[in-house]
Amino acid sequence: MRTILLFGSMLLFFACNNPQQKTEQANGYRSIEGQTMGTYYRITFQDSLDRDIQSKVEKSLAELNAELSTYDSTSLISAFNQSTAIQFDVPLSARHFLANLNKSAEVYRSSEGAFDPTVAPLVNYWGFGYTGSKPVTEVDSTKIKTLLNLVGMSKLNWTTRGDSVLIRKQIPGIKLDFNAIAPGYAVDELGRVLEAQQIYNYLIDIGGEILAKGRNAQGKDWLLGITTPKEGAESGDIQTTVPLHNQALATSGNYRKYYSVKGVKYSHTINPKTGFPERSNLLSATVIAPDAMTADAYATVCMVQGLEKGLALIESLPNLEAYFIYGDPKGAMLVKYTSKFKDKR
Repeated sequence: MRTILLFGSMLLFFACNNPQQKTEQANGYRSIEGQTMGTYYRITFQDSLDRDIQSKVEKSLAELNAELSTYDSTSLISAFNQSTAIQFDVPLSARHFLANLNKSAEVYRSSEGAFDPTVAPLVNYWGFGYTGSKPVTEVDSTKIKTLLNLVGMSKLNWTTRGDSVLIRKQIPGIKLDFNAIAPGYAVDELGRVLEAQQIYNYLIDIGGEILAKGRNAQGKDWLLGITTPKEGAESGDIQTTVPLHNQALATSGNYRKYYSVKGVKYSHTINPKTGFPERSNLLSATVIAPDAMTADAYATVCMVQGLEKGLALIESLPNLEAYFIYGDPKGAMLVKYTSKFKDKR
């Protein structure tokens, strides 16, 4: 789901006589952008030395995809998914894969299984995964029940052995899909790339997963807009605005990625416990966290758990905030947010 940057990189696309653009240029701010992970990346940052940062960004993204992309048949995660063995060795040097695996296990435990990257076979079945988009025309409950046998992070365990990590599968067909956490991780990783160059004022956006550090060109917090979760919403259709300072933000929603079969809408958020796309009155969940990886994962958790349970979970976790948009029976859009988010209002 798109989150709109109100005072930052988007303003660089306006005409050259735009006062905002002149301020950014005078203060050494500029933007770079490109494509990655099936979406865009856009980075606004301050660098008075005007260095070639984009080549370093592209190199980092290529390394990430080599380990995490399920759409690349030669990637490490694809090798894991293609393996029919019950044991799989991952070199300790594969830090991106291992970071996503360990964080996924952490969120799996704290969410009581609502976040689970082993849901990959079900995501593929419903036509939202790496095997291609193909809507299910006839729901096969028996097939779903069979695929559920392959789901569960508890069916994986791993130990370090020498210079590798040995992952054991209880069932050979278990597969992984980090798409609900890897974009956030990529945002954090690009932050590390920038900070290695002593760049500390920046905003990184990969498909709406955002990390904001330092200040914008006006010396203020980065200000972002959360789009209204409705079909056909324009990028300027803003539900609310959020200031960010040394924080990350991610939004998950079901109003864009879905299809309808016989009048029933099926969204891309698959409940790993039922095997079916989750259906609730929650339209979007925005999570603010210290890092984008955490925000990304818990935004998905909230969409799986629903409004009340997601709200309670985020309230119970330190350093996390959330803003929920949901529908009432009459079709109106309503909002709820955590007590810590209230301070941003």
